[in-house]
Amino acid sequence: MMKMNRREFLKLATATTAGAAMICTADGSYIFPDAVAKADPAAPEVVYYNHCQGCNSGPKCGMKLIVKDGQLIRIERRSEGGHNNPNICAKGAAQVQDIHNPNRLLHPMKRTNPKGEPAQWEQISWEEAIETIAAKFTEIKEKYGADKVMFTTGDPKEPRPVLQRLCFLFGSPNYGTESSTCSTGTRVASYLNYGKNSFATGAGPTPGKTKLFINWGTNPAWSSSYYFETIQKAKASGCKVIVVDPRVTPTVSCVADLHLQIRPATDAALALCFGNALIQADKYDHDFVENYSHGFEEYKARCAEYTVEKTAEICQISVETLQKAIDMILGVEGPMTIQFRAAYPHHVNGVGMARAIQTLIPLSGNLDVDGGQRVSNAKSISLENTKYTGNKLATKGQYDDPTFALRADREYFPVWAECIDEIQLNMLPEYVRDGKIRAAFMLGQNAMMWPDTAAFQKAFDEMDFAVACDYYINPWTHDHCDIILPSAMSPERNYPITTNGMKIYGRQAIPAQGEAHSDCRIVADLACALGFSEEFCGGGEGVEDKIIENILFAGNKDIVAAGVKLADVYAAAPNPVVVPTEQPAENPEKKYRTQDNFFPTPTGKFEFASEVLKKFGFDPVVDHIEPAYSPVSTPDVAKDFPLILNTGSRVPMYVHSRHRQQPWLRALMPDPIVRLYPTDAAERGIVEGDDVILATPFGEIKVKAEVTNIVKPGVIDIFHGWQQANVNGIMNRVIGETLDPLSGFPAFKEGLCQVRKA
Repeated sequence: MMKMNRREFLKLATATTAGAAMICTADGSYIFPDAVAKADPAAPEVVYYNHCQGCNSGPKCGMKLIVKDGQLIRIERRSEGGHNNPNICAKGAAQVQDIHNPNRLLHPMKRTNPKGEPAQWEQISWEEAIETIAAKFTEIKEKYGADKVMFTTGDPKEPRPVLQRLCFLFGSPNYGTESSTCSTGTRVASYLNYGKNSFATGAGPTPGKTKLFINWGTNPAWSSSYYFETIQKAKASGCKVIVVDPRVTPTVSCVADLHLQIRPATDAALALCFGNALIQADKYDHDFVENYSHGFEEYKARCAEYTVEKTAEICQISVETLQKAIDMILGVEGPMTIQFRAAYPHHVNGVGMARAIQTLIPLSGNLDVDGGQRVSNAKSISLENTKYTGNKLATKGQYDDPTFALRADREYFPVWAECIDEIQLNMLPEYVRDGKIRAAFMLGQNAMMWPDTAAFQKAFDEMDFAVACDYYINPWTHDHCDIILPSAMSPERNYPITTNGMKIYGRQAIPAQGEAHSDCRIVADLACALGFSEEFCGGGEGVEDKIIENILFAGNKDIVAAGVKLADVYAAAPNPVVVPTEQPAENPEKKYRTQDNFFPTPTGKFEFASEVLKKFGFDPVVDHIEPAYSPVSTPDVAKDFPLILNTGSRVPMYVHSRHRQQPWLRALMPDPIVRLYPTDAAERGIVEGDDVILATPFGEIKVKAEVTNIVKPGVIDIFHGWQQANVNGIMNRVIGETLDPLSGFPAFKEGLCQVRKA
């Protein structure tokens, strides 16, 4: 078997079809030599089939884990079992370094000095940790109320249903996730357009069927390799591709027939212009508009404001390029679909932009069309999003429910609270200041995920009690916590995933390092200490399987109807257990529906004009809203900060702040960088590799310069998640100015900045 060191890893690093860095030995495996050395050479190799948790995207790429004497010695590409994505990228290949990282958190710890100072930690037992947390939470509940304790989770998403169950049983409506700064803003848009429980981030192309695909503001070549391959197959089968993105990404270079390099935050104007073109050319779906929609005349009037000339000026693209895109949309002979992702909520008008894009699918007649898009039509299995509905705290949109009134975010973001059953965390400092939140239990949370990071760190300092569970001790978060608990990594725990209607089981491959426990067990053990032993299968070792069988499987009617048991999933490995789901009949008459043949909106129709927004005093029809800080809206500010700020795009080796502890991946991008267009760099006397200062009106950080034509002139691109250069820390939080008033999402992808030599 081939051995490989860091230099060889870098030497062999190459690009997949998605442009993501990968390494592979001659036999197609990924190895960790130190683990090989620890293993008994006489021990047999044992194979386990698992899924990668290197990023938070589906379908959780398949992995073949080779274990020798309890040591994970290598990872191989998973070819067995029909997994719908057997490939793994650099993040998957390097996970062996995560497992064996000497800096991992391996024992429960409690701090021995005041929060906010560099932490001094003392190792304690699990018994002491759980008892202490339960006692503090019970004390706060009895003194101030259960709602004063917040339960939140970041990545991975596995423990969400279990944590939500504990939160609601404890009596708190204040359950939250990292999705309050990630994808859930698009859920708000879907709710307002299509109705509750709908989720329409668009759909990728269907090879051989989709004739026009608009890839809007996402770069799957780096962020979603499995999905990018589908786009390539569709293009090879004759599908035309339009890419809307301020950057010249590998997706643009590899598949775009036309690139619309628009100014950031102008997407709503572009979508309204497309809508206007469809209406003016009488290419819209009259049956849908007349029989299944509400507010079309208001939408039509709004679209009419966005002529080609006006829109081209707003978006900073040529009239000719915009007209080419319109001609492609009007001239397509066959289904069209649009894909956009989590980036769109990261604007002050993020929900409006997402609504405007979503609207184009039914308007153009591509809803419920094979090769187009279905929205909440086919029922699917998703254990990660299984909701606990055992008491009234699980309801949403119930303003007359007294428990709902205890949500900390209700007065700040009423539309979000109406639509989403988790709290918006971007005003957490204010919740703590006002006494609405006094304690927190957090799985995999990261203070750097929020804008104005220092305010969140101060909020954790001021809480009565804060608990974190994580893989590593991260000072930027954990210096502000009272107790930190060690979490088991993916190969060290049992948990199922679902992909495309199949059930795939992630079987534990190795013992957890040190005293690490799975997040599922940590939550269950705490629940038992709080008095909910029956609801959490008694906790303790092996509780994961009990929860999977007795809560998650038992709570899913498709699994129950199919008679699937956990033992069946074990026995089928490496193959999946296929769980039949209720599929909608083919719909040649185009009777549009999302669920049960209707749109679950206030009007029972698709809403071009949202009645929910009208209820809360917002404009019910989408519009382009100029950012609060831009060369157009604040030319005086732009004199000192002339560049447009764009943060948070994905790179192949990192996901947010994750993976920077892995030496192999860190070597691929060792320093925080800002990307500048060549002329912007030259004007400032900046060359590749210079130390530079990135400044906003709210602060500054020091980074390295990368000079590249990937970015649009006048726009910079910077990655988040760097402790020493936290770009989110130099952003502020003002509702309607830097936070979307509908979703509460931060404006990470707009605003103004300046770059100068350090």
